[in-house]
Amino acid sequence: MSRSRSWYRLALVVLGALYGLLLSPFAAASIYNAELSQQTLSGPDLCADAPCRDVMPGAQIFSKRKGMPAYVEAYAVEKGKQRLIGYVFLSTDVVDIPAYSGKPVITLIGMDLNGIITGVRILKHSEPILLAGLPESVLTNFVKQYIGKAGDANLEIGHEQNGDGAQGLDAISGATVTAIAENQVIAQSAFEIGKEVGIFKSVSKPRAHFTALKESLDWNALLKEGDVQHLRVEAGDVGVDDSSQPYMDLYFGYLNVPTVGISILGPENYERLMRDLKEDEHAIFVIANGQVSFKGSGFVRGGIYDRIQVHQDSSRFTFRDTDYQNLYRLAAAGAPEYKESGIFIVRNANFNPAWPWELSLLANKLDPQTRTKTFAHFDREYWLPARFLEGGRPKVVRPEKPWIKAWTSRKGAIAAFALLLLGTAVLYSQRDKLARASTRKHKPWISWPRYALWTISVLFFGLYLKAQPSITQVLTWFHSVIYHWNWELFLSDPFIFLFWWFTIVTVFIWGRGLFCGWLCPFGSLQHLAYKLGQLIGLKRFQGLLPKKLHDKLRWTKYVVFAVLLGVSLYSMEMAERMAEIEPFKTAFLVGIWNRSWPFVTFVLVILGVSILSERPYCKYICPLGASLAVPSQLRLFPLKRKKECETCHACATGCGSHAIDAQGRIDQKECLACLDCMVLYYDDHACPPLAKERKQRERAGLPLTKIDGKGYFIPLEQVRRNLADVAAKGR
Repeated sequence: MSRSRSWYRLALVVLGALYGLLLSPFAAASIYNAELSQQTLSGPDLCADAPCRDVMPGAQIFSKRKGMPAYVEAYAVEKGKQRLIGYVFLSTDVVDIPAYSGKPVITLIGMDLNGIITGVRILKHSEPILLAGLPESVLTNFVKQYIGKAGDANLEIGHEQNGDGAQGLDAISGATVTAIAENQVIAQSAFEIGKEVGIFKSVSKPRAHFTALKESLDWNALLKEGDVQHLRVEAGDVGVDDSSQPYMDLYFGYLNVPTVGISILGPENYERLMRDLKEDEHAIFVIANGQVSFKGSGFVRGGIYDRIQVHQDSSRFTFRDTDYQNLYRLAAAGAPEYKESGIFIVRNANFNPAWPWELSLLANKLDPQTRTKTFAHFDREYWLPARFLEGGRPKVVRPEKPWIKAWTSRKGAIAAFALLLLGTAVLYSQRDKLARASTRKHKPWISWPRYALWTISVLFFGLYLKAQPSITQVLTWFHSVIYHWNWELFLSDPFIFLFWWFTIVTVFIWGRGLFCGWLCPFGSLQHLAYKLGQLIGLKRFQGLLPKKLHDKLRWTKYVVFAVLLGVSLYSMEMAERMAEIEPFKTAFLVGIWNRSWPFVTFVLVILGVSILSERPYCKYICPLGASLAVPSQLRLFPLKRKKECETCHACATGCGSHAIDAQGRIDQKECLACLDCMVLYYDDHACPPLAKERKQRERAGLPLTKIDGKGYFIPLEQVRRNLADVAAKGR
């Protein structure tokens, strides 16, 4: 044991030094820490601070931001003359697509006059999986794939060439969700700017023709049919502290359709509006309550309404003061009270009311952590009911959301993963029968299934699926509950989503031991390392820390968890960096080949110590295990104990988790569910109380009877009574 202690002291020193290195600037990801100036994010001169020449080689002069969405013209100087060679644009000026972190990856993109992407550079990201230690080459190599591709190309992550016109891109190993989001950012930004400057053309849509229906509906009927849509933005959605009323509570609808126009305006006002509208002009009414005006706080005559836009496909339609009319009253019975109202006119032939479109409310969202404002928009779709359109609604092929594609593209793997989880739960639910069978027949009914599951967990769950739960997901969940819940964020990785639901349910049924002891990929890797140590002849060097020392060190993981949670409330970015105390990213999610030497050494030291002692990381450091230990105290079905366990220390001596105290009680927070104590519990040769009773019966010449579910021999008197009752019933 002295050798074991010295190994532990050395390991603790090395791990501490390595963790310090992991948090040092040497291991930092610079684009994660990048502080972008206000000029870059929204100022008129994008290229004053942004590295525009990196994405538009050959350009010497750049214009100020122009257009909606904004872009910059890039010029080359030849013989003293300027020649337009392309366009540079910032992704957040064009689209607002969050990645796995819930925040967008801010990307600078260049595109030439033919619509070919000339350069892509990521300026800042907030992805936990790409936080620290990941070489910048992984990110830069990914976005390099876009250089030379057309801005209107159909680009898909991991897509194989099969004649459907889509071009495949390699994903980022261990960060597929981030790659999918970034693909959308680059592709949509390039296409939008290409359309704005005239490089790409929109697909023409047949003109809408309305039916002759001229009804007058009340407000509830309009809402029920979808003729009027409701967009509500709560104060918390934009980080406003005053929750006494919504930030914006808005209703809107399309007035050109006779039934909707007559119901909202009344027959006379509707006819007057239609006479005023020209061909390809479309009227949309808006009424609203809330803390702000939908007209915008900084509106000036001749300017643009900065809070309301209309989106259709990749086109945006904005409104000036000449596109606005007053709306004095609503004719529809039952209409709600409202503070302000108006009619906006879309004056663009590209807008087609037969196809779905969205009303977008633009807002400055206050980050609750940094207290800085970021751009955000809130959308509500509008699509006319089929009965108002001659020929009904046109067929619309909607692009699949990334999280839906993540589920549909890997159905086989998801089914296999779910079946393995379900099978493990069923197997563990029979733990009493397995433990009794292991003692009765002396067969490894528990150990061999666990060896199989450890191997599956490491190879299939960890290395192949990269389904290693992490403390960063726990922190993200906390923040989602406090600030803003987003189901799509958690659905974007189906394996992690299923794993977490399985873990949450089983923690409240059996405690954390099933996940931590049977299925956690890194926990399984540690235990396989321990078994490897036995196979290569190191068993005599293996051992556990003294129980007193263990009882002190085991609180370390709870301190780590508490610190990470506390820091995350101050700065999620800092907490994500400190979460590198988890070796999961290096071992499975990113891989040792993609990480710098401190991270690789950190993992190797943990596995080296694991060869000599059972799961040291799980017992003393793991913040994920600590987070699961807290609800484990509420589990429904703890492991069984009997009265004699209070004075017998046989189970405690062989417990690799040191989870059994001197009174024979099992600490469910620390138990990793190896079930060795359960095997002993039913073994009449190994369990001291049972062995004592067995010997007494043998010496007295009394027959043995089976052991009951509480771990006792059934009394002979009870057996005789049972037999007599059966005989009496037979007569």
